[in-house]
Amino acid sequence: MTDDLPQRLGKAFRKRREALGFSQESYADEIGMHRTYYSAIERGEKNLQLDTLQKVCEGLQTSIWEVFKDAETGR
Repeated sequence: MTDDLPQRLGKAFRKRREALGFSQESYADEIGMHRTYYSAIERGEKNLQLDTLQKVCEGLQTSIWEVFKDAETGR
């Protein structure tokens, strides 16, 4: 895979967020995060700390492991 891990995670987050029907802004509000910061996460521009990763995954109603699996398989 040519994408790095933050980019692959960002794509996995975006797919799950969209599947739940959230805009970036409404999702960021839902999890108490600034929209521009969350947007940078989806673009793969942020290297997430574990507590931030957990917060994003909990908001997406999924486990960290499921998101990593999606990032690895490109789903």
